[in-house]
Amino acid sequence: MRATIFPIVALLALAGCGTQGELKPAQGHLLPQPPIGRKDRPGANELLSQSSQARPSRNVELHTRSEPRTDDAFDLPPQD
Repeated sequence: MRATIFPIVALLALAGCGTQGELKPAQGHLLPQPPIGRKDRPGANELLSQSSQARPSRNVELHTRSEPRTDDAFDLPPQD
């Protein structure tokens, strides 16, 4: 009996992992108020997506050898 129930339960659990649907706020809760200057309220998917300003692109410059630092005019000693 166990040999037949376990695979069925496992398949049902696996089928539930792939379900996708519209995101909705929990019952009794509303989405946040719209930003100032905007008339419509943004949806859940729009609120979850990041803008390029929130996630800037990286400029990775790897240093392959040691280089002397240039003088910094703002690197002043502490004043007493």
